[in-house]
Amino acid sequence: MKKIYLDHGATTKMNPEVLETMMPYMTEIYGNPSSIHFFGREVRKAVEEAREKVAAAIGAQPREIIFTSGGTESDNLAIRGVARALRKKGNHIITSAVEHHAVIDTCNALKDEGFEVTAVPVDEHGMVNVKDVEAAITDQTILITIMMANNEVGTIMPVAEIGKLAKERGITFHTDAVQAIGSLPVNVEEINCDLLSMSAHKFYGPKGVGALYVRKGTKLKVYNFGGAQERKMRPGTENVPGIIGMGKAIELAVTDLEQKTEQVRKLRDKLIDGLMQIEDTKLNGHPQERLPGSVNVSIQYVEGESLILSLDLKGIAASSGSACTSGSLDPSHVLMSMGLDHQTAHGSLRLTLGRDNTEEEIDYVLEVIPEVVERLRSMSPVYACKSEN
Repeated sequence: MKKIYLDHGATTKMNPEVLETMMPYMTEIYGNPSSIHFFGREVRKAVEEAREKVAAAIGAQPREIIFTSGGTESDNLAIRGVARALRKKGNHIITSAVEHHAVIDTCNALKDEGFEVTAVPVDEHGMVNVKDVEAAITDQTILITIMMANNEVGTIMPVAEIGKLAKERGITFHTDAVQAIGSLPVNVEEINCDLLSMSAHKFYGPKGVGALYVRKGTKLKVYNFGGAQERKMRPGTENVPGIIGMGKAIELAVTDLEQKTEQVRKLRDKLIDGLMQIEDTKLNGHPQERLPGSVNVSIQYVEGESLILSLDLKGIAASSGSACTSGSLDPSHVLMSMGLDHQTAHGSLRLTLGRDNTEEEIDYVLEVIPEVVERLRSMSPVYACKSEN
């Protein structure tokens, strides 16, 4: 049976070059980077070289990179850190209705501490309107946190304009760029962001490691204590192999980025064109401003979970939304925020392509999905009524 992976939005396969770079730091070069002897200094040098690679990839300075365990921790550190550092200045946070739960849940938790949160709406394509962000600003606004690209439908947000607005108003701006790094050019100066979250396993690096960009001068109150690592912002012995792997992964990811993503984009468009031939199918997300590998469709008269399980039996790995909410029976908050009803949202299918996917695989997928949809619809009483009418 074929095995086709179309869930790169959830995670990616580690690049063999990344693993090769990491291996010595899991076996022979094992010193603690905080130790002052040779073993420690050797590891410290490698960690700082990785920091330089991450910084260079997004147009930052090495000292502005704080290593974390991944995107979720980075989002928490950014949002909670800024909120608590600036609470004497104000208590208002602006976010969007379609953020990853690492942002949404963190903002909601801060409500219990007396903070007010405004989640600006999105249009039918999942896009935030800069004017809505501007209208939400009050004299108490201390933080704006809007993702760079949506993890479910792939819509790319106008973060540069939002960052410019925040800068003009003297408001700290954070963007979750977890889905963007390795798929889009990212430069913190062009985005005008003060903080930016990233996660290595989304761009062919190891799991369990990420980073937070913190612009020099940005006020951040830490919430973990116990050491001086990462400028005391993230204490604890560093995940050295992970950090080394992240440095290599991001270096590879941004090299010849346009060339690498062009083939993915072509396969994405072919997949979208094929899926749109299925009756009563709707493309979710912006038709143009979307991640190169992101496809999200709603197929009427089909339950999403049944569709995914059926595809799995055919060797196709797909999802219905964020991997972090895959166990939930609730419809996607992203799709609901875009105006889809419960039934349509429940029939959603997310296919996210990567650099290893081939045209032959897409041909197979476009052969299988219509057959699976037809079979599932044949068992649907709602579809039967529709067909009779």
